[in-house]
Amino acid sequence: MDAALPSSTPGVEATPKKKSFARHLPTAARVFMGLVFFVFGLNGFLEFIPTPKDLNPADPAVAFGIAMKATGFLFWLVKGTETVAGLLLLSNRFVPLALAIIAPVIVNIFLTHALLAPAGLGLAVMLLAAELFLAWSYRAVYRPMLAMRVTPS
Repeated sequence: MDAALPSSTPGVEATPKKKSFARHLPTAARVFMGLVFFVFGLNGFLEFIPTPKDLNPADPAVAFGIAMKATGFLFWLVKGTETVAGLLLLSNRFVPLALAIIAPVIVNIFLTHALLAPAGLGLAVMLLAAELFLAWSYRAVYRPMLAMRVTPS
């Protein structure tokens, strides 16, 4: 007798709606980026992931890292930015701001691995893809920021 009910009956659907897996992709990308940046950002301060002992200081990627530390501030600024952005992404707070703050770091990571250390290019590409996907997912938030002419209020 239930099959005879019309689909307009309140609370009864003719065909159940399937829930899309795609609705979870922004959350998965956000958590992935948050974990990567929070862990590697904290590692810059606490050094809980051991560095390989066979690093060659003449290697351009290693020299770049040494130069960042030698500035006295740049390495700590980048690692602090990674940690804060990762925490914001993991806590789902100020996500568009975190994405905007971490974007230059991601470009640097990608270019460093593309040009100096190709071994880590896979993770760099995944981070860049996640950043672009999330920026697209939050595009409505960025629309006012990207307006060509804006009058201050």
